[in-house]
Amino acid sequence: MPLWWPLLVASLLFAIGVYGVLARRNAVLVLMGVELMLNAVNLNFVAFDAQLRDVLHGGQTFALFVIVIAAAEIGLALAIVLLVFRTHGHIDVDDLRELADRDPGDLSGAESVPADRAPDNSEVRG
Repeated sequence: MPLWWPLLVASLLFAIGVYGVLARRNAVLVLMGVELMLNAVNLNFVAFDAQLRDVLHGGQTFALFVIVIAAAEIGLALAIVLLVFRTHGHIDVDDLRELADRDPGDLSGAESVPADRAPDNSEVRG
């Protein structure tokens, strides 16, 4: 198989992932974009490892390392998204301004949670 096939697929996966990270406002979709980008990198690692016939299989080793790191990253990130949903009632990343770095004297950018987006914890706690 020529090398450009996996490189083309990896480029498409990476481009879709970048679009998901930059254009989406939902935190879960942003995480899916990051995962697509990591899988594109894995595909490149394995393709170059197979093409170069590396004796140590460094590309496959790096791909496994990236898979492990991605699994840990998605577990932690989904826990954060779940916590944000429970506290704010939404997971829109553009509306999350509480952790933004801004001047403490400038409160003009501070926003309160609107009543229609306030969390309803009655269903979560049963």
